[in-house]
Amino acid sequence: MKTMIGTGATILVADQATKWYVLGPLALDQRLFVPVFDPYINFVMAWNTGINFGLFGSDNDWMRWVLVAVALGICAFVLIWLKREGAPRGMQVATGLLVGGAIGNVIDRIRFGAVADFLNMSCCGFTNPYAFNVADISIFAGAGLLILLSGRDNAGATKKAKK
Repeated sequence: MKTMIGTGATILVADQATKWYVLGPLALDQRLFVPVFDPYINFVMAWNTGINFGLFGSDNDWMRWVLVAVALGICAFVLIWLKREGAPRGMQVATGLLVGGAIGNVIDRIRFGAVADFLNMSCCGFTNPYAFNVADISIFAGAGLLILLSGRDNAGATKKAKK
């Protein structure tokens, strides 16, 4: 579990540090756009009141608290599931990525009423209209790894049980 806690804490600190930088010294919330490696990577200020791509976004305050509760519930479920399934190193890293990112976005919802998104990537003539943050990347990577690793671990456990 040390690996999971270390990974989650690292992601949480990285997420909050980057958000502090873009909202503080960089003042992206006032500037709204800062070219980084234009047109491929830019900082674009976006306040996300929903989940991915603004889905279920709402200006109603109750929705913010619903999303906070859902995120914390998913974190609790994944932690309990990991504890029951055992905790190989890869699963711990995946869980740390998911939980660290989710807690980072929960902190934003509590502090600001929305998640601070600022990374925008475009390529090859396609202009991406969406922004994301370190927590979003981490949640996506953690969930993907959990899916990949849990299938592999379960297949191995099933083969051992049949012998």
